[in-house]
Amino acid sequence: MNLWEQITSNLAFVGVSILIIVALALLARLAEHFLPGKRKISPARRVSIIGICAAIAAVLHMLDFPLPFLAPGFYKLDFSELPVMLCGFYVGPSAAVACEAVKIVLKLLFKSTSTAFVGDLANFVVGCSLVLPATIFYRANKSKHGAVIGLVIGTACMTVFGSAFNAIYLLPKFAELYGMPLDTIIAMGTDINGSIHNVTTFVLWAVAPLNLLKGAVISVLTMLLYKRVARPLFAAGEK
Repeated sequence: MNLWEQITSNLAFVGVSILIIVALALLARLAEHFLPGKRKISPARRVSIIGICAAIAAVLHMLDFPLPFLAPGFYKLDFSELPVMLCGFYVGPSAAVACEAVKIVLKLLFKSTSTAFVGDLANFVVGCSLVLPATIFYRANKSKHGAVIGLVIGTACMTVFGSAFNAIYLLPKFAELYGMPLDTIIAMGTDINGSIHNVTTFVLWAVAPLNLLKGAVISVLTMLLYKRVARPLFAAGEK
């Protein structure tokens, strides 16, 4: 790939990233517009909750770790969606998207990218595919039952969408920006699991289980912490 091709490829990646971020933000705002029983929160308090949750999420994101028995080392597990989910449950889906975006920015300020920003885009988009459906459903059905169903839907969406997004865009783009043949990445998966031999089996046996595990852990922790810890803290000082 010559210099011009590298520049155009990078610019295309930036453009796609911006479009995705804007689309998710608009989707969250649109959903919020139709949600019943909106909680009245002052703009200052809304910003403070988003900021605190984003800061905690950024720290958790930087504590990510690989699961070498499941996926190649550049796929890492983190629990940064937990404070984002708690923020979304209390404030709303648009706050969750904002929190997710601020988390990525803060992480990049303290720890540079190791995946040519592809991993950072993946964390944002796949994270939103978990928290957006979950928070939208919960905010429309505020009950323990609604929370459970919302989290199940969110986990399913993240597992399916995350796998498809990896297969269609992220893996080819990662290979392109790194100048690495896609077959080399597939071979990394094959070394871990002999059932992996192409992009489809890679996302089926490496990406999907990772997302499913993450979604399940975040869901359980959300159920344990939201009403007991997060909601009382967020509500403290409200009139």
